[in-house]
Amino acid sequence: MTKFLLISEDNGKIETVNKVFSSDEIIPCTDETMIFDVLKVEEPDVVIIDGDIDKFDLKPLCRKIKSFPVVSLLIIGEKEHNKDVTHNINLFIKAPIDEKLLEATVDSSLKTRQSLLKMTKSNQELAASLYQLNVLYNTSSQLAGTLDKDKLVQIMIEGIEKSLNFEMSCTLIFRSEREPVLIINSLYKISDRLLEALKLRAILSYKSLLTDPPYDIKIGNLKIEKNIKHNIKEYDFSILRYDNLFAPIMLNDEFFGFEEIYREHPFSTEDATVFQTLVRQVTIPLQSASFTQELKATNRKLQKLERLKSEFISIVSHELRTPLTAIKNAMDIILSGKAGDMTENIEKFVSMGKRNAIRLSGIINDLLDISKIEAGKMDFKFELMNVEPVIEYVRSNLLEVAREKGLDIVFTPSAKQVEVYADSNRLEQVLTNLVSNAIKFTTQGNIEISATVVNARELRYDQCFEEDIKKLQGNYLLVCVEDHGIGIERKDLNHVFDKFAQIENSLSRKVGGTGLGLPIARQLMEAHNGAIWCDSEVGKGSKFYFVIPVANDKSNFLMIRKQLAQQARSNGSTIAVIKIKSTNDTIEKLLNDKNLLNKTYMANSMIEKDGLMTTLSLILMDGDKPSAEFLKKKIDSVIEQNKDLYGKCDIMYSYEIEGDTHEKDSYSG
Repeated sequence: MTKFLLISEDNGKIETVNKVFSSDEIIPCTDETMIFDVLKVEEPDVVIIDGDIDKFDLKPLCRKIKSFPVVSLLIIGEKEHNKDVTHNINLFIKAPIDEKLLEATVDSSLKTRQSLLKMTKSNQELAASLYQLNVLYNTSSQLAGTLDKDKLVQIMIEGIEKSLNFEMSCTLIFRSEREPVLIINSLYKISDRLLEALKLRAILSYKSLLTDPPYDIKIGNLKIEKNIKHNIKEYDFSILRYDNLFAPIMLNDEFFGFEEIYREHPFSTEDATVFQTLVRQVTIPLQSASFTQELKATNRKLQKLERLKSEFISIVSHELRTPLTAIKNAMDIILSGKAGDMTENIEKFVSMGKRNAIRLSGIINDLLDISKIEAGKMDFKFELMNVEPVIEYVRSNLLEVAREKGLDIVFTPSAKQVEVYADSNRLEQVLTNLVSNAIKFTTQGNIEISATVVNARELRYDQCFEEDIKKLQGNYLLVCVEDHGIGIERKDLNHVFDKFAQIENSLSRKVGGTGLGLPIARQLMEAHNGAIWCDSEVGKGSKFYFVIPVANDKSNFLMIRKQLAQQARSNGSTIAVIKIKSTNDTIEKLLNDKNLLNKTYMANSMIEKDGLMTTLSLILMDGDKPSAEFLKKKIDSVIEQNKDLYGKCDIMYSYEIEGDTHEKDSYSG
């Protein structure tokens, strides 16, 4: 049934309207105040206005009626109306009124109005859906950006509140096995008895969700966190009668908690879908957060165990070294004859004891070296040197051992003599290990050592060593130790340099060993900014390679930097590595300023040219952020005071603090 408001004093027009719409409700009114009361209270569908009425000024009346959601129809009679009136009217009909035309006009207009109302409602629903989708998208993006459990739960709750406007939410979550938490977000404060009811409800819900609950939650150990927006009123048991949505926070069989929300007006099917989606979205990040927490805890335990292991090895090795040295010295005295004459059997057994003492000493040294390397306390003394004397020294030391097995050691030096920046003692250690292994695992033929100069692009290696070698750039001295022994299967190449690893075969079981020689060699090569790898074929032999950068300004500087950083760590100090970059002329002028860049600064420095730019790198011993910034200000001041010399120039500064594992600062200006 349609509701009409009729504004007219003409009985004929009133009678016609009543006749045409006899089955509908018609409210006649000619009082201006009453007209707007009817519009507000009765909410008519159509307002019919007599254009010839003299009681009102139609201009303001029609303008006010237009603000209401009604169809307005003006009966045009003898009076003329300006645009201010007609502009605010939807329909027009001329007097005398044609009954059929009036009925058709109103009917058509009402259908159009109904369609518009439906469209408006659809648009509102679409807008609400788009808003909820936007909330889902934003929430998903935020969830992907953190692995903090508390923050993940907070993001989920905020997303639910934005999209569903709840009055209260209850979230059960586990921060740890011993800390179940019930997070309550409420529009208004909650009464004490409601709080107790919510705690009991949470425990019952938890137990009903799981057949075998992993944690035992009780009223006493359930921690409560309340977030109240307003204190102007208080919720009591009545809120439990509100419409509510509930969802467990679970992924497969892993339970993280649950989410429950309450709202006074009912939730729609779409609301329930949004709610379930938001709860599901948080499960995978929560699982990742749990994995991350477990991983961090495990890493802390492993680091502690690793530290304890290194300390244990270091202590035990040092404690073993002292009596072992005494034993070796005693055996040397006995074998020298200073302790008296020996029988042949006594000499045999004492010699056996000495050989095993020497072997045990080697094992202890390996253990000490690996513990020092892992603790970052291995000492290096880098210097410019030729590798060939080191190779010859190792060859002469092990030649007699090789000849006892019918082997020979052959060295082919490089046709191009080059220098490297290295620690000769550590290179000797690496070579001794490689040649000793070659002798151990070879029963016939020669051990061949070669040295050549190659570019990093020319290196050939098995794919399993790519990570160690692909970072190399420039020219290197390549040293190769080749044997014709038992060889190594390709599948085992990747484990050759693992700690305590020995490739399983009958000969390796006979020769024994700690399995630390090659891992130590690998670490020593990394300290030299080089690499070590191998190539082998079962039954034909193995080739072990290592490379060290050919000495140049950059490689020397990098080795000095590494050595000084290691020394700084041992001394509990730091170094500052400063880079000053500008045009060639500017750097050259700075270098000529003896007061600015004196010998203290230039002792450990490097100059690199790239096109029109030159970079001067300096190492400051005991350097830190203040000392680096002091040098920067000093250079800026000199340039500012000598504009005629330097002109207009831009200088870029950067620095790093090294030698302190807890601090690394960088600055550019």
